[in-house]
Amino acid sequence: MNLLHPSARVIDAVTGETLTEELIEAEATALAGETIVILPIETTVASIARYVAALRLGKPVLLLDPDGGHNQFADGFRTDQVHPDLALLLTTSGSTGNPKLVRLSRTAVRTNAEQIAEALEIDGNEVAITTLPLFYSYGLSVLNSHLIRGATVVLERTGIMQRTFWNAAVEHQVTSMAFVPSQYEMLRRLRFDPAKYPALRTLTQAGGRLRTERVTEFAEKMATVGGRLFVMYGQTEAGPRMATLPADRLADKLGSVGRVLPGGEFTIENDEVVYHGPNVMMGYAETAADLAKGDEQGGVLRTGDLGRLDDEGFLFITGRLKRMAKVFGVRINLDDVEKNFPVAAVAGDDKLVVFVVDLDDEQALRSKIAEWLGTHHTGVVVHRIEALPLLPNGKTDYRALEASL
Repeated sequence: MNLLHPSARVIDAVTGETLTEELIEAEATALAGETIVILPIETTVASIARYVAALRLGKPVLLLDPDGGHNQFADGFRTDQVHPDLALLLTTSGSTGNPKLVRLSRTAVRTNAEQIAEALEIDGNEVAITTLPLFYSYGLSVLNSHLIRGATVVLERTGIMQRTFWNAAVEHQVTSMAFVPSQYEMLRRLRFDPAKYPALRTLTQAGGRLRTERVTEFAEKMATVGGRLFVMYGQTEAGPRMATLPADRLADKLGSVGRVLPGGEFTIENDEVVYHGPNVMMGYAETAADLAKGDEQGGVLRTGDLGRLDDEGFLFITGRLKRMAKVFGVRINLDDVEKNFPVAAVAGDDKLVVFVVDLDDEQALRSKIAEWLGTHHTGVVVHRIEALPLLPNGKTDYRALEASL
């Protein structure tokens, strides 16, 4: 499988190094004897050359965090038996359960790259900059969807809190940036002004729910410079993206994650969002023996998300099946709590435990939440923290919060 369009460019913002056929061919030679390529992928030209070379050779690539974590996969997944359709292995976030590997076929990887490129109208004139780790499915999908359309990807490693990132965005005339919700909160603190970056015309958001007031705020910022904000929805198990909310429908569909990407379909079964499409994973892998398995999903993904479709096919996510709790016998959707209050919520022992940063009045918050839930205030416990623990993909690390109780 070749994701690299002949006109695609990858350039390192610091060194100026670019991706060349010679680099890819050298990596291909080095990988000739490998059955599976285990790649702790860095935001470097060398890492991307190895990734592209492995896919061209038809060798499955296991992408890992270069800073560690998930070492059990690196140590335990070397095998000579892999399914011929297998292209990519990605770790799940592990935010509310044990991490596993997602098995993606060549068809799934290529299809999703094309779906995203079509939905976002990516062409050879687009210039993206890395804002997320490449072992994280959203960050990788930005790379794939730009490479396949002959666009440019600028590799930047310092992150949005550093001046060097924004200097690179100006120098390389970056046209699009992809962020998760926690990064939008950072941008707000930085007083982000798109007018400072003349080429910038597209922002995308995925990786969790962004509060509707933030969606409106950043859509308005981009509109002042003739730009667009796209809200997107996905899961690693779908390669990863499944839906997009076009910028011109943000106002009248606020709160929606959009319509299904081309070639896909959503159904609602017992309130659960079910996705049907060619980009659905083959299945999970928990041992090396699982890498020899074929497609176990049949193009159907039960997302674990609760949701509804309106009469135009726009999807609204209302919560997670596993994000439920009971307080004094009252069933509570933890995601609903987070939508209505600036907190992170987890289940305690017959209590709702909320974590909050910059809290002025603990008792007032407890009372407001309890009143909203229709339960006694003693069923709500408030913990003040300096900062929310985050996973490498920018999502809240609920396991760390639960472990702190």
